[in-house]
Amino acid sequence: MNAHLPQVDPSVTAQLVAALTPRLRKRLDAGVGKVAARPARREGDVVRIALDDETDLELHAPGGVVTRAEAIRCGCLLAPDCLHRAAAASAAPVAEPTDPRTAPAPATTSPPTTGPGATDPPTPHGAATPTAAGTRATGAAPAAQHTPTPAQRTAATALHDAAAAVLEAGTDGAGAVLQAELLRAAHTARLAGLPRAAGRAVAVVTALRAARGGDPAYRLADLTAALREVLELAHRIPDATGPELAGLRGSARQPYTPDGSLRLYGVFAEPVLSATGYAGAVTWTADPTGRLHTVSDVAPGGPERATGAADRAVRIGDTSLTHRELSRAGLAVSGATVSSAGRLGAGAGVRAVRASGVEWGAEPLDRLWSVPVSEQISRSLRNDQNAREDQDLLFLDVRLVGTVREAAGECLVAECDGLTVRLTAAHDHPALPHRDNLRLLASVPGIRLRVIARLTPGSFPRAALLAVSHPTDPGRHVDLGLDRLGRADLPSATTRQPDLQPGALQPGAEARPHHDPHPDASPPRTPPPPVEDAPVHLLRRRVTQAVSGGRRVLAFPGGREAEVARLRRHGLGTAGELLTELHATAADRGRDAFGRLLPADTGRFVRAWLGAAVYTEFLDRALCAAAWGADLGTAGELTAPDPEVSEAPAAPDPNAT
Repeated sequence: MNAHLPQVDPSVTAQLVAALTPRLRKRLDAGVGKVAARPARREGDVVRIALDDETDLELHAPGGVVTRAEAIRCGCLLAPDCLHRAAAASAAPVAEPTDPRTAPAPATTSPPTTGPGATDPPTPHGAATPTAAGTRATGAAPAAQHTPTPAQRTAATALHDAAAAVLEAGTDGAGAVLQAELLRAAHTARLAGLPRAAGRAVAVVTALRAARGGDPAYRLADLTAALREVLELAHRIPDATGPELAGLRGSARQPYTPDGSLRLYGVFAEPVLSATGYAGAVTWTADPTGRLHTVSDVAPGGPERATGAADRAVRIGDTSLTHRELSRAGLAVSGATVSSAGRLGAGAGVRAVRASGVEWGAEPLDRLWSVPVSEQISRSLRNDQNAREDQDLLFLDVRLVGTVREAAGECLVAECDGLTVRLTAAHDHPALPHRDNLRLLASVPGIRLRVIARLTPGSFPRAALLAVSHPTDPGRHVDLGLDRLGRADLPSATTRQPDLQPGALQPGAEARPHHDPHPDASPPRTPPPPVEDAPVHLLRRRVTQAVSGGRRVLAFPGGREAEVARLRRHGLGTAGELLTELHATAADRGRDAFGRLLPADTGRFVRAWLGAAVYTEFLDRALCAAAWGADLGTAGELTAPDPEVSEAPAAPDPNAT
């Protein structure tokens, strides 16, 4: 994927690839590599790629997005039926159409039965961000719809078949042709009123291109999660009814409702730099009741936009506050509009003026840290499709202990409420200061900090660090993705309090920040007993191997019996059955009377893989709750896997570990 090219609508890519002859389709992947390697120059709304000394390829992108197949023009002799146009579309980032009713549909798609609006760009943790405040759900499927329409069933089937082909081939085999088929299915799903499934399908294509292009931001776990969700949605939508169908269908644009006047206090700000080509900043604010609201500036862009967005004025009312300033000040908003996820609208009727902010240790922000850690974890692990964006934020009081080296680099180790927590960098891109700030904090073990982090589900307490109280000034805080700490910001060994020295805090002693306004609070709860390391990784590894290498990598014999036996010894009998079924379906290839291999049963393999993937995701959440000492009954609002997804039982028993 060439980030210098303009974004291309999914339907355009699908249309151009579908028009190629079988001979040209075989050469498409090589053509994509050649086009992506050529330099591109922008002249207004036109991006030109010099294929050679005499041939140019032009992409006309008004507004930065190519919305029509005719907007990609080539000067070669074979145009418009040449390979270059399809290769350019396949090499460019995938765009979200502004309105599928106006986007060109591929020749094989049916007319739209509904007209969902555009899917908004993602926020830091995958939710949507409004592009215009006060917007209502445009053309969304009617709320009274209790059963899927024929068009939605057809779209779900197309999504399932396209995603199954990607899983069958793996990242190495899922070239431009399979990606175009998945984009076509995503476009059909969007037209049918399934924006959630369409958005996840586009995320799969983006991750595939990052994997095949060697993008350092690519994560196999992200691709696995996106592919699992596409297949799960396609599996459940045809038989869903009522509220379940509404949740699976999703909404193209979240509605905004009037919320009167708001008094907001800045909490922190974080940069946004997604693999789907969006960048910017999001500022988190809180009202007097402690309810969080977000003000965002996210648009197509790269690292330079993520680092520069913090110094742009927030787009709400007439205020001139930047995101960096708002995270430390406040806002008085009249005529406010707020989405169900807590996003503030910026419509014409919204008025906002600057107001004073408060420190983290003062009300109303202090109440964010007064919630017990176990309750915060239970809230974060709820599997609620209509959850607010702040669901996975953690507000912790910690004492830094040291560092530990992992495969992805060093991470901080801290004591929090009797637990040992690993704090990692929220983003590894070198343009963002997350990693550098983490190294500086690691150089002063023993200090107590008030931190904001994002939960990372796992079998031991782990979170991504977003903001911390200033090490030497309790009245300030540091946004680790936007601000850079210096040596002068750290306490020296001579000025550090004796009780903050490493090892001074005895096990079980109270670990509160030096600016804690509640020194007489009750001692921390007793830490939960250590959870035995359940070998869930044995099943998870096979699930991710299938995504990376395709079905064939699981067909090789050897080692499976020992892995199944180990899972069963730890009480994970369902995991053992799922692993057995996964290997059996991958290797199931019959032969005809002449000894020739028969086509593989892709449907059975996909069902086995989906059952294993859903089971693993559910069990990871249960183990995470146990590691943090959260109430499994409360965190157990996780949606249990559909027993029909796999032939083996798919709903794990958390007590089995």
